[in-house]
Amino acid sequence: MLRLNMERLKGKVALITGGARGLGASIAKHFSNEGAKIILCDINTDLANKMANELGGKAYYVDVSNSKNVEETFSKINSEFNRLDILVNNAGINGFENRQYLLDERIKVNNHQSKEFSETGKIKSHFDVTVNLSDEDWHKMIGIHLNGTFFCTREALKIMNNQESGSIINMGSVLGTTGGPSSPHYSAAKAGILGFTRATARELASRNIRVNAIAPGYIDTEMTTHLGDVKKIVMSATPMKRFGDVEDIAWAAVYLGSDESKFVTGQTISPNGGFVMSQ
Repeated sequence: MLRLNMERLKGKVALITGGARGLGASIAKHFSNEGAKIILCDINTDLANKMANELGGKAYYVDVSNSKNVEETFSKINSEFNRLDILVNNAGINGFENRQYLLDERIKVNNHQSKEFSETGKIKSHFDVTVNLSDEDWHKMIGIHLNGTFFCTREALKIMNNQESGSIINMGSVLGTTGGPSSPHYSAAKAGILGFTRATARELASRNIRVNAIAPGYIDTEMTTHLGDVKKIVMSATPMKRFGDVEDIAWAAVYLGSDESKFVTGQTISPNGGFVMSQ
């Protein structure tokens, strides 16, 4: 449930990639409730247009892995809005779309591992991901997550540099720091995003453009529905004993997009219920 409108983003123009559903939609709703003008960029134009209409915003088709498409779309956005205050690089995939056999195998092996460890203290079953990972799957993951973050940031800066202001929020993951044993391509992409965040934060600080990341733990979204029994294992390893809600991430984004975080750049906020604790 959304809280009282505090208008912390009043008058700001905010663009969210992957904004038609899940985390992106929640961030868009919270931004709108805080007074921002909403731009949604997504490959699902039906859902994006529906969401944009609900929020009084605008939707555009964008394939973030296609640099030409990103460039053309951001040019249109600049012509219409003539400014951009917040960019949320949220578009992403989990790497298991349309690959049910991988999901089934992953769940099967994870269940075997859990049983083996509880009975013998050792793990004998293995899920061989890296050796079987195709070039296509690797490049698709890197293309959407890491390349997409770069392409959208590059085009956003053509607007923000002229303003000498802006907030860029990149969506990372705890797996970008811990590594995910069944998701090497996803982990690599998210780790790259966190490094990119720090590098651009240093570059852009003198222009009053802040760059930060959010590294969620396990959140209840469509991207985690495939986990099955693995969810119990994750929750047992999480001190707060639950998955996060999309609102837990949306409020972090509101903070990073608002002037409340005007002295915050190059940082990673990680709402994860204690699954990972930084020093």
